Amino acid sequence: MEKGKKRLAVLVGCNYPNTQYGLHGCINDLLAMREVLVKRFGFDPQNVELLMDAPGSPVLPTGTNVKAALDRMVDRAEAGDVLFFHYSGHGTRIPRPRHKLPLWQDEAIVPCDFNLITDMDFRHMVNRLPKGSSFTILSDSCHSGGLIDKEKEQIGPYTALCDGGASLSHAPRTIPFNSLLHHLSSLTKINTSDIGTHLLECFGSEASLRFRRTLEELDAPIDLPVKPDEGILLSGCQAEETSADMSPSAAAAGGAGKAYGAFSNAVQIVLRENAGRRLSNREVVAAARAVLRAQGFAQHPCLYCSDENADAPFLWRPEPAEE
Repeated sequence: MEKGKKRLAVLVGCNYPNTQYGLHGCINDLLAMREVLVKRFGFDPQNVELLMDAPGSPVLPTGTNVKAALDRMVDRAEAGDVLFFHYSGHGTRIPRPRHKLPLWQDEAIVPCDFNLITDMDFRHMVNRLPKGSSFTILSDSCHSGGLIDKEKEQIGPYTALCDGGASLSHAPRTIPFNSLLHHLSSLTKINTSDIGTHLLECFGSEASLRFRRTLEELDAPIDLPVKPDEGILLSGCQAEETSADMSPSAAAAGGAGKAYGAFSNAVQIVLRENAGRRLSNREVVAAARAVLRAQGFAQHPCLYCSDENADAPFLWRPEPAEE
């Protein structure tokens, strides 16, 4: 393959089997996306890594395994490469105490072992990208808006809103903070409401960067707005919203017949209805919003990226101008 023209992907699906947090459609989401990546976008199957918690899966989507897979992908990246991460599973929001500021909340995804991966971790990965590469994240999880810390909003709660009410039965892809705290407290036996203490006790150096930094470090310049970069986030919903997981019975009622994530399915519909056409990131998110609104869902997908990347083709790098 020509140097700097690689297409690399990490696809993660967490159904949380045999737990009270079980979902149905997450693994189906990533299997459908793998097919689209290979057939439509020219990804080499050997460069598409799957992590899922299906029975017999060789690599479970633990926090450590997911971050390791993403780090390997970023480490391989060169100028001109296209990197893609699709996550289907639970998301959450966690409180963040700050000096002289009210309580803020950060967004995170919830791997199968509850070792949270936060917006700061994704910011750190994006900051490591070589110039001229791109890193697109599609997160079909609750509270996924803003999952790349400080990325510029292009479509979101402050730029566009749609009205709608869910008409199909579904489960939200969220684990509330109090449920996370209860689960981790049962493991550590430590009496504190500070979730970082529990995560550090359970996972040590493998815990999110968010919890390994001091309050003073959280207020350091790295946490201030950053210059335009090559991170691109397509979120299944706004930061305060939930994303829907359709069970097999609910999916059948909606005409699909098998479980899926509402946002992942909407993206698949948009790509299928525009076969052969290069859609921009902005067009994909706007069209997915329209699909979900027509289906009666109350979630609002968002787009976070630079102005240039908002109108760049989804998962394509523009061809360089001829000299």
